Amino acid sequence: FSILYLSRMKTNPRLPSGKFVSIRDWAEADRPRERWQAHGKKQLSDAELLAILIGSGFKGTSALGLAQQILAHFQQDLQVLGQADLSSLSQIKGVGPAKAIQIAAAFELGARRFTQPSAPKSIIQSSADVAQHLKWRLWDLPHEEFWIMLLNRANAVLASLCISRGGLTGTLADTRMIFRSAMEYRATAIVLAHNHPSGALIPSDADKKLTKKLWEAGKILDIEVVDHLIFGGNHYFSFCDEGLL
Repeated sequence: FSILYLSRMKTNPRLPSGKFVSIRDWAEADRPRERWQAHGKKQLSDAELLAILIGSGFKGTSALGLAQQILAHFQQDLQVLGQADLSSLSQIKGVGPAKAIQIAAAFELGARRFTQPSAPKSIIQSSADVAQHLKWRLWDLPHEEFWIMLLNRANAVLASLCISRGGLTGTLADTRMIFRSAMEYRATAIVLAHNHPSGALIPSDADKKLTKKLWEAGKILDIEVVDHLIFGGNHYFSFCDEGLL
């Protein structure tokens, strides 16, 4: 972070004339939502996350400024903030009943997350397991989509993400987006998948080049590309099964 940005975080930004500047007028790289998209949620401060949650401030104070005031009211302690009742939250200027409920609801969901047992994760042991997991997303689509399946060291599925959607003849697969997602989920392996609306299962030269490119990138990052499936009609083609990976 630049010194300029750190100073901006401490107080509500204002023009030299003293006129208030809303978050919408900030540089895109400094806005909480845009920073999340560019750098991931872990890079945001507590105030930025709270600003995204409450959505807006009040006259003369941005959502980020209000978020900073809320945190200051509760001594920068998220445990204390999470235990606050609606009455305590509503005492803060700019926090009406609706915002108080938004904040309380977010903390309640967080608390419930840790009391609810996690559903067992699917374990991937073959291309058939991948197909079973993804076929409902990729079969019979009229356009092409590119998906990735993220796995942990036990080959359990952490997430399945659509990277891009295209037209009848192709879609783009951004290497940076794929491996940024893998790192955000702390995946140690990924499976690539896309569909051919034509029903053809034979990989094109572009499919082969992309697979090789992603496999090489994964090798550098120590994230293994274990397979690439192409779905067509009600069938699939596996690069791994065919000895192409």
